[in-house]
Amino acid sequence: MKLRWLFWGVGAVVGLFLLFAVCVGIVTAVCGDRDRFSGTEGVGLVEVKGIIVDGQETIKQLRALKKDKRVKAVVVRVDSPGGVVGPSQEIYEAVKALAKVKKVVVSMGSIAASGGYYLAAPASFIYANPGTITGSIGVLMKFSNIEGLMDKVGMKAFTLKTGKFKDVGSPVRTMSPEERDMLQGVIDSTHAQFVRAVAQGRRLPEAEVRRIADGRIFSGEQALALKLVDRLGTLQDAVEEAGRLGGIQGEPELIRPPKKKNQVLDLLVEGAAEHLGMLSRGANELSLDYRMGY
Repeated sequence: MKLRWLFWGVGAVVGLFLLFAVCVGIVTAVCGDRDRFSGTEGVGLVEVKGIIVDGQETIKQLRALKKDKRVKAVVVRVDSPGGVVGPSQEIYEAVKALAKVKKVVVSMGSIAASGGYYLAAPASFIYANPGTITGSIGVLMKFSNIEGLMDKVGMKAFTLKTGKFKDVGSPVRTMSPEERDMLQGVIDSTHAQFVRAVAQGRRLPEAEVRRIADGRIFSGEQALALKLVDRLGTLQDAVEEAGRLGGIQGEPELIRPPKKKNQVLDLLVEGAAEHLGMLSRGANELSLDYRMGY
């Protein structure tokens, strides 16, 4: 009897799961790509949200809007505290390439700092709210050391390596001055790339950018005074500005690029994956957060 009830219970759960999957598929088919069938000219909209750990989907959307002849200008809505260096640079390059062909207007939400600001730098025009947290032009590496803890519990670690720097940043031993200098060189090089990108994108002298590129954050109001943004305003203001720059008369229609069709499991774990993604890249990865650069 118990096995029968268990069988029916499992069957019911599976049935509900499949029903949910079918509903998601129907809604996506009916509504998800609705904008791609519109023939009206308008302004494209791409959103960059959360920690930047993989820029491929954003780049795909930017390229789609670049090719779409209906799109006369593009708004990039940024609400991100930053992320991993590589993906931030890749999105930056995609925005830069798009800005050579079509006007790109960035709209900063609650936060567009570090990598979130980096990718905005080459835009044609940047809007921020007065209280937007932005800036944070800087780079860091994070390391942990548990050598003392291991000594307390009587554990020892041994490493075989092919070069003296192969296990740099190991959490089970103290970092040597030579290793620290080597890593600082990497940080300084990456930081210089960030400074150059901002200087070129905002048409500012490198020395002027370097003076404020120490990781500090700014409000949107402060960023305006420093010429890191062009104007204070909302997303709607940015859309209207993009419409004007694109030569659109009246209120522009928003055109959203086709997005990846997530599987049901992806939908369920998407939020958790975003927060855990950085952890999966290891302790030695160059990374950024809400108070750090790029």
